[in-house]
Amino acid sequence: MTIDKPNFFLLTGGPGVGKTTLIEELRRRGERVVEETHRRIIREGRAKSGSAELGVLAAQEDIARFEAMKDVQTRVFFDRGVIDSVTRQAPAWMWAAARRLRYNKLVFVPPPWRKIYAQDAERRQTFEDCLAVHDAIQTLLQKLDYRPVELPCATASERADFVLAAVDKA
Repeated sequence: MTIDKPNFFLLTGGPGVGKTTLIEELRRRGERVVEETHRRIIREGRAKSGSAELGVLAAQEDIARFEAMKDVQTRVFFDRGVIDSVTRQAPAWMWAAARRLRYNKLVFVPPPWRKIYAQDAERRQTFEDCLAVHDAIQTLLQKLDYRPVELPCATASERADFVLAAVDKA
């Protein structure tokens, strides 16, 4: 059974593009937000960045979190979500979950932006890796019948204004 949640808004994209900074700005403005699972799993030492194990653990948690929130009627912004663990090599259950657990059709995608990109202990990918992930996510979103909305290269406050205006029009 499909769970269609038009009040769930997904922020997705490559590493280091400002998703978490934007989520924090939305939280500061009083919006309900859900934090990213991938970085927390890495921080907790349960999986390494880029590993298949990370994708499985994150997918399991993101699926459980989405299903637990299915009755929420207010708008919610997610820093990554169920689809973020899906790759061409992902097991069938991940693909099935990505098709069954539906966010709003508008999915916000900050583009790769060299000016703000930085590696750290949890983000070891290069900027070139970020570009490749961005392209893969764009393809995945279209395959899953989402409408990617590319965010401007702007401050977190300006990006939040952009997102909220788009959500209000949706």
